[in-house]
Amino acid sequence: MSLRLTLTKLFMRLFVKTRLRRLTDPAPARHELERAANRLFRAPPFAWYREATLAGGHGAQRALWIETRPATRPALANKIILYFHGGGFIAGSPETHRKLLARLAWMTGLRICAPDYRKAPEDPFPAAVEDCVAAYKHLIQKGYRPENIILGGDSAGGGLVFSLLAEIDGVLPFPRAVFAFSPIVDLRFTSPSFDENAKNDPLLPSDRRDLVTDHYLAGASAQNVRASPVLHRYKSTPPPAFFQFSTTEILRDESLRMAEVLRAAGGQVTLDEWPDAPHVWVILDGLLPEARQALRQAAEFITRQFHDETRAES
Repeated sequence: MSLRLTLTKLFMRLFVKTRLRRLTDPAPARHELERAANRLFRAPPFAWYREATLAGGHGAQRALWIETRPATRPALANKIILYFHGGGFIAGSPETHRKLLARLAWMTGLRICAPDYRKAPEDPFPAAVEDCVAAYKHLIQKGYRPENIILGGDSAGGGLVFSLLAEIDGVLPFPRAVFAFSPIVDLRFTSPSFDENAKNDPLLPSDRRDLVTDHYLAGASAQNVRASPVLHRYKSTPPPAFFQFSTTEILRDESLRMAEVLRAAGGQVTLDEWPDAPHVWVILDGLLPEARQALRQAAEFITRQFHDETRAES
């Protein structure tokens, strides 16, 4: 473990986790994440961002298109990553994750579409799921073939990846592959790691599950597979999946349990388990050496899906 990671975990434990434990209103969490994204997160050179609108059954949805070096090394025209940002279903945006995604675009040579799906409490469940499904359909309508789309997400966004798969199973073709950084896939909060890692997790307070149940579910049942996609049983063989998570975070078992569901349905799963790292540490690329190493693992999984058609870079 690098000294930077050790100090980062200490800061998270003393300040961020304490702040989240006392949180009552989502607004401060949104502002603090936006401020951290602007001041702390790092992007590669020649990052390019373009706002766009995605059509959907519930009205227009804003999205951010991201790529790097478009003039000298244009992204592959017919292949794309559709990425759903994290933030506990109440915070985050394409902008808070744009620097992480720019680095991923740099590493893979792929263009990334990051939808600004609706968030709670203004728009509770299932609004976010509906928006993510609409974004996937929009890309297909625009000419992207499902086998040329890779789905990704972190935390709540990672959960939405699997909510989308549950929604389209038997209805639409699956994407080429999926990847998730520490997804949350069971809003019943039955994973043993919520209790086992309550003290070990330097960032997420296990005792604040109400932030999700009260604001996002807002009375809806966590038994619904759209809310807890770990409950879904696949009719078709799911696409290859890559999970990256830490052994000491409260969401550890979410990845392990979702992996079991996919494997039971015949899916291929890659588990990238890291010891003693904070939740979604890849977002600190440029600050932590472990973040760059971990992000490179995800990029290599993505490039393997397309063989020689993409390129992995550091």
